[in-house]
Amino acid sequence: DPHGKFSIDRQFGIIRTKSQLDHETQSVVVLTIQSQLGNSPVYSSTQVNISVIDVNDNPPVFLTKSDVVTISHTQPPGTAVYVAHAEDKDRGLNGKIKYSIASKQSSAFSIDPSLGVVNLIRTLLADEQREYTLHIEAEDYGNPPLTSSLMLDSLVVKVVILDINDNNPSFTSLPLSYVMEDVEVGFLVHHITAKDPDEGINGQVTYHILSGNENEAFVLDKITGLLTTAQFLDREIQERYSLTVMALDGGSPALSATQVLTIVILDVNDETPVFLKQLYETAVCENQDPGEVIIKVEAVDRDTGLNSLLQYEILPGTGYEKFKINSDSGELVTTASLDRESQEVFSIKGIPSRSSTTQLYLTVLDENDHNPLFAKSRYQVSVREDLKEGSAILDLFASDEDDGLNGEVTYALIDDTFGAFAVDCVTGSIVTTKQLDRETKSQYTFRAVASDCSTHLPRSTTVSVVVHVDDVNDNDPIFLQNPIRAFVPAETTVNETVATVRAEDMDLGSNGAVVFSLLQAETVFQINPKTGDITLQEPLASKDFSTQLLVTASDGGISPRTATAVIIILTEEQEEEISFSHSLYEASLPENSAAGRH
Repeated sequence: DPHGKFSIDRQFGIIRTKSQLDHETQSVVVLTIQSQLGNSPVYSSTQVNISVIDVNDNPPVFLTKSDVVTISHTQPPGTAVYVAHAEDKDRGLNGKIKYSIASKQSSAFSIDPSLGVVNLIRTLLADEQREYTLHIEAEDYGNPPLTSSLMLDSLVVKVVILDINDNNPSFTSLPLSYVMEDVEVGFLVHHITAKDPDEGINGQVTYHILSGNENEAFVLDKITGLLTTAQFLDREIQERYSLTVMALDGGSPALSATQVLTIVILDVNDETPVFLKQLYETAVCENQDPGEVIIKVEAVDRDTGLNSLLQYEILPGTGYEKFKINSDSGELVTTASLDRESQEVFSIKGIPSRSSTTQLYLTVLDENDHNPLFAKSRYQVSVREDLKEGSAILDLFASDEDDGLNGEVTYALIDDTFGAFAVDCVTGSIVTTKQLDRETKSQYTFRAVASDCSTHLPRSTTVSVVVHVDDVNDNDPIFLQNPIRAFVPAETTVNETVATVRAEDMDLGSNGAVVFSLLQAETVFQINPKTGDITLQEPLASKDFSTQLLVTASDGGISPRTATAVIIILTEEQEEEISFSHSLYEASLPENSAAGRH
């Protein structure tokens, strides 16, 4: 009994449980029982086999809480859509599971209670529903039965219906449109629209003209369906167009629909009436009674409707008061008797009238009323001092809301830059005009001006520009004294300072921090790398001791620069004039030799 599940009455041998048993954890327990009679040293033992009988204490549990499955809506009834699986730790009927759909959005699915297979029981209607959510429950056969819902453990299966291209586009726009004949090229005539209930690319519709577009009068945007004029229209040449338009979806294979779009060209009064004859001639008897029709004049107008209705009138002239014309019919009648002796020939002019309209386009001419405006109120930039001459360091930009020359901006520098900078008058790019040297000048402050190109009272704006020159390691350390002669008494003690070297570096930071060292191995003397103090490390060998030390000063740059100094150390007894070993030194040096060459 390793888990302490049982106890035994020591006198009567009654075995009892001490804690809850679990068939699923341990279905059989084998206890070894030992007995002893009184204080006898003899023991007797036996085994007790205890079978833990299962009870229905475990509900079914789904291994997966939710899942998503996709099917095509063309699948036939009986198609297996999904297989649900749950486990029950109990045995026998207590562990046998049956499945059911607890709630569903449609009667389109069923489930095999034993196998958990979800089947399609009817054909899905196209575009009926794109997604179904099935709540599947598992129940065992115990008495009473337990279900997965007791543990809030239902399986949620989302069935997504995949779209196929099974719908043709259908036009939603009217097949008739009207447009005036005097519209400009590019005028929107009609918005062709179609819908396709399919999804994704299957439902994306493009538009195309198949026929009827005589003389390429129209152009159709295949994406938006906007139909616009491609040239000027003339109703008197063609008063209507019948365009066969196709709506095509993006499926594979693609489906389409066609529509005949009738475009009626509406008339505008753009035609001048024209008489059928340039000259009408007739004869009339003198003394004929007034009111007699003597001739009928006719004119035609290619416009339609009110634009084609004509009215006739006689233009003022000699003798025009003796005639009258019917304004509608064009019949000419006399208003008085005519006398050939008084006037034999009459010349009467008549002309129909036409009115026209015009559009006025008013252009407002620009006045220079805006200053150029810089993008920043102050420009500031940092550059390295080793920047090459001609390098761009900063781009100025200013805009001017005026138009034409009044809005064109040029740039200039108005302060002294000590010959270090120049600006491109067109682009506003500031460039270096010489090699910069931080040790000479570490900051430049000057003003730039942006001016417009107005030919009359140009306007301008200034802005401050600050250029910081950043240090680079371009200076060698310099010894304040070189060579250095030090006279040391012969009795100088160890660790006593016998000489001090000093060096400076004009660079900043680590580039200007100087560290000292002895160039050659030395045991008698030692130098402090920071202070340059040279101290004696062991007693001098003799009173006439002398030596030369080479001291190197190095800065702390990434690529350190160095300088070397000579320290001549003599005892006081050797203090005397020192002379060069040669009176003249000569050396050859190639041109373009690098700085610092020995």
